[in-house]
Amino acid sequence: MTDSLEKRIDQAMAELKATEEAVARTERELRDASIGAVSSDRAVRVTVGAQGELSDLEFLDGKYRAMAPQELAASVLEAAQEARTRMGRHVMRAMAPFAESHPGVPELRGLEVDWEKLFGPDVLRDPDEGRGGRDGDARWRDALGEDGEE
Repeated sequence: MTDSLEKRIDQAMAELKATEEAVARTERELRDASIGAVSSDRAVRVTVGAQGELSDLEFLDGKYRAMAPQELAASVLEAAQEARTRMGRHVMRAMAPFAESHPGVPELRGLEVDWEKLFGPDVLRDPDEGRGGRDGDARWRDALGEDGEE
């Protein structure tokens, strides 16, 4: 019985060490990660880092020159939100293996993470949801005082 217990402890320690190394590797990779998004009107491109911080903002094709300030602001905000949502999903995928329990060592449970609390509800929404229409643009048109009628 002692051999069995020692084997389980050794296995648990090996799993723990492997997990710690994998977490450290993933943290290093995420530290340098960045993701960009372009506004739906193709006027701006925003890039964010792993914590959602804005790291780059580009005005594309001089379109900003013909835009009202509110339109430009809405484009920047739209692209920034999309980039942050994509980054949140990227972080979730990278951290998913650590949220799972270890089959060989049931005592080592996975991390419990409230992704919605960390990244907001958009990160959990299906990225293909609502792609057929312009529903995603409605809140930006609303912010501009437009009703979306063409």
